[in-house]
Amino acid sequence: MEFTSEEGEQRYAVLVRAAAEAVVGLDFDGTLAPIVEDPEAAHIHPEAGGVLEALAAQVLAVAVVTGRPARQALDLGGLEQVGNAIGDAGKELYLFGQYGNERWSSTNRRVISPMPPHGLASFTADLPRLLRRYGAEKAHIEEKGLAVAVHTRRLPDPASTYDSLLPALREQAARHDLVVEPGKQVIEIRSPGVHKGIVVETLVEELQAGGFVFVGDDLGDVEAFEAVAALAKSGMPTLLVCSASDEESALVARSDVLVNGPEGVLALLRQLTADAAALRA
Repeated sequence: MEFTSEEGEQRYAVLVRAAAEAVVGLDFDGTLAPIVEDPEAAHIHPEAGGVLEALAAQVLAVAVVTGRPARQALDLGGLEQVGNAIGDAGKELYLFGQYGNERWSSTNRRVISPMPPHGLASFTADLPRLLRRYGAEKAHIEEKGLAVAVHTRRLPDPASTYDSLLPALREQAARHDLVVEPGKQVIEIRSPGVHKGIVVETLVEELQAGGFVFVGDDLGDVEAFEAVAALAKSGMPTLLVCSASDEESALVARSDVLVNGPEGVLALLRQLTADAAALRA
């Protein structure tokens, strides 16, 4: 791992001392699972389950916060089994899907989900026509139940198509009282009012957390980073970690630590686990 500053290194040391009262929040894609062309094939890193179980023993709780549907993330990550093991050990794993609209935990082992947002069905019905207008009819459309995502990764010129589609999708979404969530060659359309920053605030309030770590890689994690930064200003021990890539750098300047993809994320979590355990020994 690479600290972005001397202050970042100091934040890590303080966080380690507060680990027993800290929540560790993690994005899924690009953080626990590699970015792949087929979003339905983004399986969690094979060593992640064991790393999360060991980490959970040293912290207050672990939370995976993703834009994916909760059930899909549970299945791709094998997180239901991981959560069951963590829960049986008396600790807690949370899974927040679709930016916090859905919730699963190792205590309440079922997905709690609201109704789809008003306007999503009509937006989705109009979507193929809009994509044809921009020559993007072969873009992959992923229907998530509470949202719909347009992936440009498989197109001949994914970056320029993405740039053309983003303002058009944003305008169309606004007509249906929906919002756009840009990501790495993916544009998601969903209901307003819920984002990863609210999940951070919810966990702190519900668990009375005394520290917070968030690890992310993409624009969808900005609100979580902002919420954790606000906690830091209030005096809470915090750590912001960016799983950096060449595709997206929005989080780099906001981070205390930079790591290289899921391998780097797991290395950081192993180090945090070992350092917290050593202090408690």
